[in-house]
Amino acid sequence: MDIRPLTPHYAVAPQIEPSDLSRLRAEGYSCVICNRPDAENPGPMQMASMAEAARDAGLSFVYNPVTPGAITDENARIQRETCDKAAGPVLAYCASGNRSSIVWALSRARDEPAEALIRTAGRFGYDLEPFRTRIEALARG
Repeated sequence: MDIRPLTPHYAVAPQIEPSDLSRLRAEGYSCVICNRPDAENPGPMQMASMAEAARDAGLSFVYNPVTPGAITDENARIQRETCDKAAGPVLAYCASGNRSSIVWALSRARDEPAEALIRTAGRFGYDLEPFRTRIEALARG
């Protein structure tokens, strides 16, 4: 499992497995967000299996599928609300962690400058520069 902590309270990761969830709980995570649509995953890693494994590990689980190239404002709203309500650190995952970092930046656009969000994701290899205009527009409301 390749955890990339963007902030002390939010990390992203490439695809995780059901067996990773108890480790996440042991490491202090309280919630897992799946940003990967079921159509991309084999059965053992689809939402229902992951949600069950998360509950068994004592984690909250939120399914917020992000379609490549079609990230919505609703995706960003769900990501933000989930993080705001979480009892502790949140881990979001998708195929590579990229979509989870993009939707995080969009969800935080009103709170942090676009440059800071882009730089934070860039430290972990995620290029959010193509989303700068959208992040800045969200910041303006």
